[in-house]
Amino acid sequence: MQSKPLIGVNADYRSAKKDAPAFSYVCAGYYDCITKAGGIPVVVPPLESEHDLGAILDQLQGFVLVGGADLDPRRDGFMLHPSVRTLETRREVFDRTLMRLIADRRLPVFGVGVGMQLLNVTMGGNLFLHIPEDLPTALPHKDLQDPAHRHGLSVVPGSLMERVYGDGEIRVNSLHHMAVDEVAPGFVVTARCPDGVIEAIESEIEDWLALGTQFHPEAESASALDLRIFEEFIDGVKARPAELRMVA
Repeated sequence: MQSKPLIGVNADYRSAKKDAPAFSYVCAGYYDCITKAGGIPVVVPPLESEHDLGAILDQLQGFVLVGGADLDPRRDGFMLHPSVRTLETRREVFDRTLMRLIADRRLPVFGVGVGMQLLNVTMGGNLFLHIPEDLPTALPHKDLQDPAHRHGLSVVPGSLMERVYGDGEIRVNSLHHMAVDEVAPGFVVTARCPDGVIEAIESEIEDWLALGTQFHPEAESASALDLRIFEEFIDGVKARPAELRMVA
């Protein structure tokens, strides 16, 4: 019987405040979805040693990059838009190192929300910093009064997204104001909102299972069908040749 793959999950981070110590945390949806899809989740806190992080990655067969606040665009050579609410510095520094090591190893990766954005910028793409200004004709992608806000999704034939959703009417949750602009070399768009905003990307790089969704299939506002993305990811991890799993 094939053993279940170990799937890393990066933890969010909150720095110390006067009334509370610093702590890390992970939304339960991520590790619950990994477990339901046939993997074993391994939560990885924001370590400061790249060597220690590499030792952990040596033991993993895949990684899920979780959502959160915004990437700091200044780290990618852009100005800070007033709408941007950046990740805690410790988490962002760690996440960027983590994604670089994942890419170097071609470790299978699934990025969600800001995790997809990090995947894209690490590999050479860039982002819209505020959809209402950059794409003024776009549909609302963030409704602070309704965390279960949803919009339509159009998937690309032949993609992992099509395997998940088929050709029926699709609606996914939406809670973001940044989005992928230029897609990184080696990646393709596999789902969009009807207004054209990119909602999913997948790798075309040989021997690298890498994908991202701007929407959140792990969230309580997700549909039962959304879990299939995690299942497709875990199945892809399991299907990798043994020699590639060892290299990663």
